Formats: sequence, C-alpha cells, structure tokens
Amino acid sequence: MKTICAIVVIMLSLISSAGQDQRAQLDTLRAEGYEALYNLDYQSARKRFQKMIEIAPDNPVGPQCYASSLWLEQLNQAWELKATLYSEDAYASEKPSVDRRQVEEFRKWTRRTKTLSEARLRKDPRDVEALYFLGAAEGLEAAYAAGVEKRFMAALRSASSSVDHHQEVLKLAPDFHDAELTIGLQNYVIGSLPLPLKMIAATMGVRGSKKRGLETLERVSREGQWARDVARVLLIDLYKREKRWNDAIKMAHDLSEKYPRNYLFRLQMADALASEIVILRKVKTPSTSEEKELTNIFTSLSRDKSLDKSTLEFVQHRWNIARQQLAQR
Repeated sequence: MKTICAIVVIMLSLISSAGQDQRAQLDTLRAEGYEALYNLDYQSARKRFQKMIEIAPDNPVGPQCYASSLWLEQLNQAWELKATLYSEDAYASEKPSVDRRQVEEFRKWTRRTKTLSEARLRKDPRDVEALYFLGAAEGLEAAYAAGVEKRFMAALRSASSSVDHHQEVLKLAPDFHDAELTIGLQNYVIGSLPLPLKMIAATMGVRGSKKRGLETLERVSREGQWARDVARVLLIDLYKREKRWNDAIKMAHDLSEKYPRNYLFRLQMADALASEIVILRKVKTPSTSEEKELTNIFTSLSRDKSLDKSTLEFVQHRWNIARQQLAQR
C-alpha cells in the first residue's frame, strides 16, 4: 500500500513538473513573440505563437496571441485609420474595403480562442484564465469590427460581452490588471461617442466616461503584465486626442526605446511634437527645442538604412505633413 501511495505521489509530482515546464515554455514564447510583434517583425512573432499552439493545443493563449498579431498588423499598416480610430470622424466616414481573406484568418483564431476558453469553463466556471481569454477574444473582435471593418454596433455588442467576462475575472482575481484593458477602453470609447450613438449605447445598458477610461488604461500600463504595452500603444492615440501632447510624447518615447525597430513610435512622437509646437506658437511661447527634436526625429528616420523604400517614402510624407502643419498661421 505504501509503495502504491509513493508511486501516486511521484506521478502527481511529474505531472505538476510537466505543467510548470509547459507554462514556462509558453511564457518564453509569448514574450519573444510580443517582442517581435512590437518591433514590426510579424513573421517571427507568428512563428512563436504557432509554436505555442503546437505545444498546448488546448490552451487558448496561443490562438489569442495569433489573433492579436493580425489585428495589430492591420492597424499599423493603416496609419490614417489608426489616427482617426477614436475620433468622431471615424464614426461618420464610409466603410473601408477590407480583404476578406484577412478577415476570415482573424476570425478563425478568435473563434478558436473562444471555443477553447468555453471548453475549459464548462469544466470549471471559475477558471480565471479561461474567462480572461474569452473576454480578450471578444475584445479583439470589438476592436477589429470598429477599427478595421467600421461595424460599430457589432463592435459594441462584442465589447459589452468582453467587459462582462473581464469584470467576472476581476471579481475572482482583483489584481488581474490585464482584464481592465477592455473595461478602460470601452469606458473611453463610449464616453467619446457622438450623442446619437451614445444614446443608442445607453439603451443597451452601456455607459462610459473618458476620464475613468483613461485612468483605467493608465493603471494597466503601469501594473498590467501582458497587456501593459497594448495599453501604452492605445494611450498614445488617446493622449493626442485629449491634446495631452507631453504625455503622448513621453509614452511614444518610452515605447520607442523599448522597441527600437518600430519606426511608428517615433512618428507618433513627431506627430505629437508638431501639434505641441503649434499650441506653443499660439500662446507666444518659444518652441526652439521642440522644433529641433522634431527635425531630429525625421532626419534620423530618413537616414535609417533598415527601412525599405516604401517606408522611407511614408516617412517623407509624414514629414511633409508636419511642415505644412507648422507653416500654417
């Protein structure tokens, strides 16, 4: 009997050790994948995320990371879309043409994330990680519907479901700050909607506050784990919308230091700097240091040999826009 008990203990120990090893592997691949993703190396990022799926086919973390990479890539490749994502113009503009193959690829991974999460929740309704990934997939669907497809009612429904699941996460694990990302973003977006859309959202029981949304996203940017840099990326655009130029510049600078191969963060800095210079001129405040910093950013980017021809042309286009902005009186 003692021998049998000892064998059972050893087997349980081996299972636990194997589980810990797998978690460590997944965390390493996840970190490497996001490092590549934020440095605009989408292929390397997806290789890591695909490896996660192979290692743990029943875990929703791999598909969720893969879907995130598709969403971020499309946002990065559509600068004008990203610049107006949270503005009233975004709600009034025509729907863009979208690549249906890209849409289906994205939906395939969010569906898989939700399916795997729901399977785990049927076994344990209090599975915090499964609840989080279910809400994260719905949050991605909402961001994609609003930002890429311009389907705002569909985005609102997905966002509401995402927030509901992430609020459940926080009831079970109050320190799970990653779950606050969707909650903060919905608060800000609903608080920023044009009045007619805000009234429609209210009939669905959804209300928001820009101030509360920003405070929540700032907390995720400080205390979150995997969602920390996503919150920072979002905050750059939101700070610019709120005309908090110094905060936008600082956030973009910090991300640029962390991910030096991502030229978009430096362009975000330049965009905020140009707007700040215009404000300084209006109040008759000298802006010499800001103008020098702006010129240095574009000069360094235009001389960056790691950027391809089309990217350099895009940089030049943004520099021309900045010059036109500063030339206005």
